[in-house]
Amino acid sequence: MTEFSKNQLVTRRNFFQRAAGAATIAGVGAALGAPFGRANEAASDRGNPWAYDDSQFRRTDPKLIRYHETRRFRSTRTSPRCLSLSNEGRLFIGAGKYITEYSLEGAQISETALSDEARCLSIAEDGSIFVGLRDHLEVFDSSGQRRLSWESPGKKAYLTSVAASGADVFVADAGDRVVLRYDRSGKLKGRIGEKNQAMKTPGFIVPSPFFDVQIAPDGLLRVTNPGRHRVEAYTFDGDLEFAWGNPGAAIQNFCGCCNPIKLALLADGRVVTYEKGIPRVKVYSATGVFESVVAGAESFLENAKVCGPNDCTLGGLAGAVDSKGRIYILDLVAADVRVMERKAEGGA
Repeated sequence: MTEFSKNQLVTRRNFFQRAAGAATIAGVGAALGAPFGRANEAASDRGNPWAYDDSQFRRTDPKLIRYHETRRFRSTRTSPRCLSLSNEGRLFIGAGKYITEYSLEGAQISETALSDEARCLSIAEDGSIFVGLRDHLEVFDSSGQRRLSWESPGKKAYLTSVAASGADVFVADAGDRVVLRYDRSGKLKGRIGEKNQAMKTPGFIVPSPFFDVQIAPDGLLRVTNPGRHRVEAYTFDGDLEFAWGNPGAAIQNFCGCCNPIKLALLADGRVVTYEKGIPRVKVYSATGVFESVVAGAESFLENAKVCGPNDCTLGGLAGAVDSKGRIYILDLVAADVRVMERKAEGGA
């Protein structure tokens, strides 16, 4: 049992079983884009009526893929966990107890040692490096010198994302299932997303250690609510403005126990989502209309293998976007970075 088990909404196996059961009862298996009935019949012949077959969801319709890979390079450190881009065109990867700086072509530039494993990372406009360790955040200057070590938000803290703006720093705490708002000195200014009927916020469901916050071009936060399979938009003061996303195995939905696990925001407000279990990267409009696939599950075969039917705390994808609209994908299993660019209109 993992430390997130008590916060589990549904396992990956249960997700497919429940989808299969609903489709069978209603007689609408095809509505999910899947012959669940035939999969279960075959499983029954093998003596396991509860087995599921998700192989078809690992194949992406080529017409939906509108990006192509232009470059790939490996992380020099094993077990990478997070990635961020600076305004100066540098890429930073947190892997183990190191933050490594690269050029956009993949050449290593510098490296900073940490006291513990990096869990999340954000590069501010002034070059400050905000690094989330498991239970607290540390701040480094652009030369890699540590300047601040913030107090832990609590005993249950498990930091999984940090986003820095001019005056504010937002930290996603998967342990307490809340987004924390700090000033640049580390003083806590607010808590965002806790269940509150008066503010009409349903609360975050975080079954595994993947929980993300980003600052969007429209001045709102975008936060994953992975157990609810959706993306939520909040003001800096914590008002929920809107949300989008649905559970389901079809490509436009979010599958498994908890997706999406990571977001990146394009300059025009469109949202890039990163998933685990069936690892894939997709693009949605700012309001959540599915637009295209960046890379399907068939591109991340080893990554998909580490996420089992009853425990999906491993694997997954992270990433970022640059000012030219290129999408960066960090494969947490293969330990490589892929640079994706949009295909020319009319391209295959």
